[in-house]
Amino acid sequence: MPFPCQKISARLAFLGLMWVAFAPLAGQLRAQGPERRLEYRVGAAAVDVTPAYPVRLNGFGGRREEAAGTSQHLWAKALAISHGSEPPVVIITLDNLGVRESLVDLVAAALQQRFQLPRQNLILTFTHTHSAPKVNGASDTIFSSPLPPEQQEHVDRYTEELPGLIIAAASEAIEVRQPASLAWGVGQVGFAVNRRTAGGPVDHDLPVLVARAGDGRTLAVYTTSACHCVTLSFNQYSGDWAGYAQELIEREFPRAVGLVSIGCGSDANPSSGVTGDNVAAAAAQGAEIAAEVKRVMAGPLRELSGPLAVRLEHLDLPLNKLPTRGELEATVAAGGSAGYNASWQLAKLDRGEPLTSELRYPIQSLRFGEALQMVFLAGEVCVDYALRLKRELHRDRIWLHGYSNDFGAYIPSERLLQEGGYGGSHWRRSRCMPIWRSNWWPPNR
Repeated sequence: MPFPCQKISARLAFLGLMWVAFAPLAGQLRAQGPERRLEYRVGAAAVDVTPAYPVRLNGFGGRREEAAGTSQHLWAKALAISHGSEPPVVIITLDNLGVRESLVDLVAAALQQRFQLPRQNLILTFTHTHSAPKVNGASDTIFSSPLPPEQQEHVDRYTEELPGLIIAAASEAIEVRQPASLAWGVGQVGFAVNRRTAGGPVDHDLPVLVARAGDGRTLAVYTTSACHCVTLSFNQYSGDWAGYAQELIEREFPRAVGLVSIGCGSDANPSSGVTGDNVAAAAAQGAEIAAEVKRVMAGPLRELSGPLAVRLEHLDLPLNKLPTRGELEATVAAGGSAGYNASWQLAKLDRGEPLTSELRYPIQSLRFGEALQMVFLAGEVCVDYALRLKRELHRDRIWLHGYSNDFGAYIPSERLLQEGGYGGSHWRRSRCMPIWRSNWWPPNR
């Protein structure tokens, strides 16, 4: 019998296809000529979000101590793009494992009040580095035990501070907009491997968006790679390979802001594996991305033109069959990480709260005239969604993102559900079903 939540992946695949198809990208892409049309106004900014105090790092459940120092600074970076008199669209890249949509809503409300920015015009992506501070609401049961009070105070403090830092980055990017051209191209980076199946599917595409001022100066470089940020697992703040990629892009283009987001790579890991404190491995992966970005930028790029069209919708995804109180009690008695998570659920029932039965799933789309459409999917989305959309639609006009706007769940495909195991199995064996990561079954990673 198929798992009950197979209908979730089927509905999401269908919605993703329809989402992009709602505005077909007819017309031909134009090669970038020697004279750039300054059709857009673009601003970019970066704000350091590294806490000056220790916070327990998120992502690996076995950690028990707070961060022991800073290997690399963490950033919130913003790219603000507007066309004509329309309000800008702001894309945020954040060095963090993930945040919940409630935090994104806080940022959006502040920007709406200050700049009259419509809610759908804010897009937040996170790099999913496993070496960034935990925030409340994201993987709340990952450590299989409550945080000590002093550690929880630091998580609370960082959770409260982070929205203001993101708002600062977005505000600066909006305020420094200037006439600019936009162009994009696609390269290839090959260090990602399927972490579930040897030789399994991977998305090696590296789309690159470049914003240039009228004098030719590079204002911003934005790129996306579909791979987990898990090269590093030590106990220090770091952006992992995505952080090094940003750093090296900015070194190559000193006056530009380098932004990195993650594609549909929930089932992809770096070929290095999880290396502990092998900073050289993460830096080499970042260098590989930066070198390919430079190569793509040196070649012919496709010019973007036309107005921006942005949409934000939500889909209610029903979850797998919920456990009974008796099943939860039996799991608690068995102990271990699953037992702790089951106790979390029982506490909800004891408070008179129902178990979460569906995921409010945000899907966002940003279209540049008839030349390009970006799609932003929430949570940890497996590669099958990107490969299918690129296969069935015009792969030269679509740019797929995972890890956007909400860190709620793994989103497996029918293939992962049939394979089972980490990333797509039944809730009794894994946390990888499409379920609320913050309060369900996340074992140690």
